[in-house]
Amino acid sequence: MATETITQTNGVHLNGSHTNGTSGPPPFPDDVPIAPLLILSFEKLRNNDTEEIKRLIRACEDIGFFYLDLRGPGDDILEDADKLFGVGEELYDLPLEEKQKYDFMHKNSYFGYKGFGANVVDKTGRTDRNEFYNVSKDDIFGVGEKLPAPDVLENQRSLFKSFMQSSHGIITMILNQLNTHLDLPPDTLPNLHRLQRSSGDQVRIIKAPPQPMDDRQTTLGEHTDFGSVTILFNRLGGLQVLPPGKDSEWCYVKPLPGHAIINLGDAMAKFTNGLLRSNIHRVVSPPGKQGEYTRYSLVYFSRPENEVLMKRLEGSNKIPQLAEGEVDEEINAKDWIIRRALGHRHAINKEKALDFESFQGTERLSRRAY
Repeated sequence: MATETITQTNGVHLNGSHTNGTSGPPPFPDDVPIAPLLILSFEKLRNNDTEEIKRLIRACEDIGFFYLDLRGPGDDILEDADKLFGVGEELYDLPLEEKQKYDFMHKNSYFGYKGFGANVVDKTGRTDRNEFYNVSKDDIFGVGEKLPAPDVLENQRSLFKSFMQSSHGIITMILNQLNTHLDLPPDTLPNLHRLQRSSGDQVRIIKAPPQPMDDRQTTLGEHTDFGSVTILFNRLGGLQVLPPGKDSEWCYVKPLPGHAIINLGDAMAKFTNGLLRSNIHRVVSPPGKQGEYTRYSLVYFSRPENEVLMKRLEGSNKIPQLAEGEVDEEINAKDWIIRRALGHRHAINKEKALDFESFQGTERLSRRAY
């Protein structure tokens, strides 16, 4: 896979400003394997640059991950992201008992708060090492249930709305380019992801504290994302991808200021019968001295509208047919996401939370060998 040179100025906000007037955390180490992701230009893609679109398609079909350089036309979302990192720090300063008021898993909801260690990350029963909060797009845009939230989030609804609007615009642009490449009828993919229709779209703010030097384990277990397109902002390393192929090894995704990390989720693999890639990834302790710092992440997850079926799309000669005798599961996006998002919660599923086969996504499609 072709790459560009990856450079990074460390200790800066996503838009280039310094964090809290200090030099920030240590630089990303240069002695760890780094995933060979393409760096794409938001400006060029938005302007329908032919060569940049070809590179987008290659990234989506090869590994399903790429960097998106947002500097310039994406300055607004970069500024919103910086502000939301600050909101996240305030959120996680709240007492645990206050945050736990907003854990809605027993209401069959993946929105709200997930506490440290709530999910099983592997078949041995080890649990995750992060806490996160999911803010519903439907709530913020008034197309779904308004959920209770702590004041630190409730007071920032306009900021969340701005960030979601910008994120959805980027995702719609990507979906339009993929729609054209696949020769699907006009607007097929965008019309499965309309902003004002009910879906599982959400903003997630994640906190992973530093782990003991002698006990650094997986923070978030290996998985594919549940939806369509993910927009991720990181300041510290820790994200790893497992490139396709039976002999591949885990590689770090190095954060780049001014860039988002974009990846495709299960829906894009299901819609295209594996032509587009929803790649396996995980989160571990940040490499080197970065592991001594708390890792915050900010994510926008785009999912298909709730009633959309997670199956191969009709109307394109480029999408491979199902294998002889193979039948797509009849499950809609809402049920798919709930099954995947809550399946490994041991408080709900007890020993069944260890059953990774029952709650898997498109991992088998992702691991196809060449």
